[in-house]
Amino acid sequence: MPVALTLLGFGSNVQKVTAQTTENIYEFSITYDALAIFGPVFNEEKNILDVAVLGDSIGDAPFGLTKFDSRTYGQFDDRGTQIFSRFDADPSVFGVEGNLRGDRYFGGSNELFGRASDSAVIDLVQQTIVGGGIINVTGGTGIFENATGLITFTQEDRLTPSSTDGPLTSRGVAVLNFSIRTPQRVPEPAATTTLVTLGVTGAALLLRRNRRRGNF
Repeated sequence: MPVALTLLGFGSNVQKVTAQTTENIYEFSITYDALAIFGPVFNEEKNILDVAVLGDSIGDAPFGLTKFDSRTYGQFDDRGTQIFSRFDADPSVFGVEGNLRGDRYFGGSNELFGRASDSAVIDLVQQTIVGGGIINVTGGTGIFENATGLITFTQEDRLTPSSTDGPLTSRGVAVLNFSIRTPQRVPEPAATTTLVTLGVTGAALLLRRNRRRGNF
């Protein structure tokens, strides 16, 4: 094999591997039927509750993410007929100590993990909750292994204070918009790369021998 062609083949193989070190980007939306559970009380002095939001997708969900389980802390500020609330997975945001909480999106072999930060307004007259926020993606499994990115969402609920699911609950619809990135895996060097390298080395040795013979 001519040395020039061998070197050309070797160079092309390196470029192909480099081109595969980019990111996979996944952008999609899922609508969930959501149940929010407020309580029990986490810190009475600062009006902080444990909050859980559980969701089931309405219809099929991309990548099998048919369910979610979101856990945060919620702080509530009573302003007459409305209650303004903030939610965060990190209790230090509210100046208290506690464990970090998180979100899980699942339903099959692919999962996403993240931490939520959001807010909502509870209208005691209309018996509604309207809110939204973001979830910072911290990882995943399946095709979402080592995932990063952002999930934005809006949610509209109706209060169901007589429900047996908790001290106070609401049901509604949550629309989540996912923007996820994962690193593409770089393949291991193929056997052809080794063979091409050996070809270059062999060709170089042959050239040296021919030059030596020419000198005698």
